[in-house]
Parts: sequence; structure tokens; C-alpha cells
Amino acid sequence: MSELMYKRNVRGKFSRHLWTTASTLALINAVCALNESHASDQDAQRPTVWIELGGEAEHISGQGDAFAPPFLAIYADSEVLGPTTPLGAQSPPPFSFAAQGKISLQPQNSDWVFAASVNFGRSSNFKEVDHQTKKTVHTYYHNGMSGGQLLTSASFADTRVHRRESHAIVDFSAGKDVGLGMFGGNASSVVAGGVRFAQFSTREAFDIRARPDLRLKYYPSAHAPTRLIGPYFHSYHATGQSSRNFHGLGPSISWSTSAPFAGNAQDGEVIIDWGVNVAILFGKQKSSVQHMEIGNYQSPGAQLLGGAPVQIYQHSNEGHAADRSVTVPNMGGFAAASYRIEDFKVSAGYRADFFFGAIDGGIDSRASKTLGFYGPFATISIGLGG
Repeated sequence: MSELMYKRNVRGKFSRHLWTTASTLALINAVCALNESHASDQDAQRPTVWIELGGEAEHISGQGDAFAPPFLAIYADSEVLGPTTPLGAQSPPPFSFAAQGKISLQPQNSDWVFAASVNFGRSSNFKEVDHQTKKTVHTYYHNGMSGGQLLTSASFADTRVHRRESHAIVDFSAGKDVGLGMFGGNASSVVAGGVRFAQFSTREAFDIRARPDLRLKYYPSAHAPTRLIGPYFHSYHATGQSSRNFHGLGPSISWSTSAPFAGNAQDGEVIIDWGVNVAILFGKQKSSVQHMEIGNYQSPGAQLLGGAPVQIYQHSNEGHAADRSVTVPNMGGFAAASYRIEDFKVSAGYRADFFFGAIDGGIDSRASKTLGFYGPFATISIGLGG
């Protein structure tokens, strides 16, 4: 009897365990089906195309060395060569504007993302810096009263610089979203490979005229009631022009992530975006640089006797030219905060891109320079389809 009851208890427990297991499996299957249905619904509602437009305030470094005529070092303490020196006048503007655009395509029910983007910038600026002392003198004095020919300001330096720059960076890529939900259901993490094309060009024209050291000699003496004044000085004229460019093409890889931070896409959400990119560009680097300098000397008696300044030296046909094939490593990255509501997204952040050895920035000989673009940016994106 007890054995029969034991068998019935065993059968009852087994039936309950079987029922419980079957119910659990059915519930798990229903939840999975619901999640798949929800994910499928989300994917069906996801835009298949995103169009992004924006701009960046770029600081550009590595555009080339400044023209530095030798007399600038000789008269480094001259008051007419500051506070903005002829070297400082050649500095590029702190920021220039660049436009950017991107279109990306992610087919429905696919983790693949195809994208094309372009960054284009162009700037031109003219800078003129004039410095001169206020002191004026005449060639003749009698009992403290001036007379004779009026001499111009004792010393001066006039600098003019015209600089132009343009660049274009174009990318084509195909990538796969490998986020696997690590940053949430609406997050994405795309690893992509593709091709990058880059083209850079800078031009500069430089001109400086200076008389940094005018001094006076008095006849018969500085304290004589009637005296003549003979100025003596050095004067300089330096000019230069440069043209530098690079264009190259090569493979690239990138990783970009977009992770929700707060809210949701329907009611509005804050998203953190970041990414890195690397490329190897194979291309041509060209440069053409010319400059010259003339130095004159005016003796103390030449002004009084009507003599002309004497040329003491002339350096002409200086500079160099280069045309060579180069390999340029490229590395960059960005970080941004975005706000998205449904199929509209606005972003603001900071971006940097460096092209190592892209520009020949030398004056009298070749010198490779790393060209860098970095600064704040803002974009607006619109999703289409889905």
C-alpha cells in the first residue's frame, strides 16, 4: 500500500515539475517572441537614411614656416617691430570656417551601414601692420627753431601678408553595427572600413619695408645755436611668396558609437556620440617658395649733400621647390553631445584630425609638417524612410 502511495506521489511531483517546466518554457518563448516583435517593430520604424549637415570652427596648424628676413634678428629690440612683429603678422587666423555633410544608409533588418561624407573649408585673409615712431626732425635748426627740410618719422616698419587656404576631405565607408545592445536598445557602435581622399592647399604673399634704426648726426655739434642734422640709417625691403599642397588617397577604418544617456527617441533624448578614425594616404606633396631681401645704408652726410642710399647687400632667388610622392598617416577623433526627437537630431562637440608629414613647410629647404584641423562643430541630422 505504501509503495503504491509512493508511486502516486512520484507521478504527481513529476507531473507538476513537467507542467512547471513547460509553462516556464512557454513564458520564455512568449517573452522572446514579444522582444523580437518589439525589436522588429523598432527596426521597421527606424529611418533607413540619415542626412547630416553642419559646420566647424577649425584651427589649422602646420601650414608652413614664416618668412624671417635676417634683419629681424638684428633689430629684435626695435620699437617699430612690435608689438605685432612681421613674424606674428604671418600667423594664420585663429579659426576658419569649414562646412561638412554626410549621408548614411542602413537597410531595414540589416546591421550594415553605408556612408559618404565630405568636409570642405576655404579661407582668405589680408593683414597689414604699420608701426612708426612719432618723433620728427628737420635738417636745420637755429636757436632751437626748426627749419629746412622736414624728415619723416624716425623709424618705421610696414608689413603686409595675404594668406589663402583650402582643404577637402572625402570619405566612403561600409560598416557593421556591432553594438549588440551594450549601450542600450537604441545604441549603435559601428566599425567601418573604406577609402579617404584628402586635398590641402596654402598660399602666402609677404612684403615688409622697414627703417628700424634711424639716428642723427649734428654739425658742428648737437648744442651749437645753429646746426645741421644729417640722418643715417639702414633700410630694408623683403618679399616672399609660397605655394604648398598635398593630395592623396588611401584606405581608412573607423569606429563610431552613439549611446543614449537620458530620455527616449519619441519624447526626446540626450545621446553621447564619440568615435576615432585612422587612414594611410598615398599621394603627392608639392611646394614652391621664393623670397628676396635688399639692404641699404644712408650715411650721415648723404642727406645733406643729396646723396642716395648705398645698397649693402641683396639676397635674391632664395627658397626651394619640391615635388615628391609621400605616405601620410592620418589619425582623428571626435566627441559630441546630441539631442534627438524622433527623426531629428542636433549635435555639438569637438573634432580633431591630424595628417602627419602632409605639408612641406620649409622656406629654404624641405621640412615636413603635420597638418592639424581641430575645433568645435555643430550638425543637424534628419532621418528619412522607415
